[in-house]
Amino acid sequence: MSRRRPSRSSPVVLAPPPLAAGNLAAGSSSTDDGRVPLSDVASAESSSTPVGVLVVDDQALFRDVARVLVAALPGWSVIAEAESGEEGVELAGRVRPSLVLMDVHLPGIDGVEATRRIVADDPSAAVLLMSSYGAEDLPPGADRCGAVGYVRKDELSPATLSGCVPGTRR
Repeated sequence: MSRRRPSRSSPVVLAPPPLAAGNLAAGSSSTDDGRVPLSDVASAESSSTPVGVLVVDDQALFRDVARVLVAALPGWSVIAEAESGEEGVELAGRVRPSLVLMDVHLPGIDGVEATRRIVADDPSAAVLLMSSYGAEDLPPGADRCGAVGYVRKDELSPATLSGCVPGTRR
């Protein structure tokens, strides 16, 4: 069984499990891997998920790991994914996630610039910068882009995630 991957030019939004017919616009469809094209989503408001997370990372394997970590928290789910900074900015403006997990090194605009744009559009946005490199290797200005914090990808955990969104700290 092969999994089809959407093209980079078409951002996708994940349907919250279980996929309810009321969450999609009329006549919508999903890809082979169960992801719903962004154009088929009625609105972010249709989801009853209390904490929705947008994962912005160009590595599919890491996005898979992030979904598992997010799912470990009751009431949390990944509501959208993007592979580039531009896609992340676009999706953040459309789905208004509670938390954005943002890779620092992305194709196109990097995670620092994408974070600046997301926070400029929504000052209450919680964006957590992530990288496989140490904090000392972050690009200039990373400490002033509006992110709530930085974590190395290998140190990301459900506890780290819950500490980033007000009202969910455990």
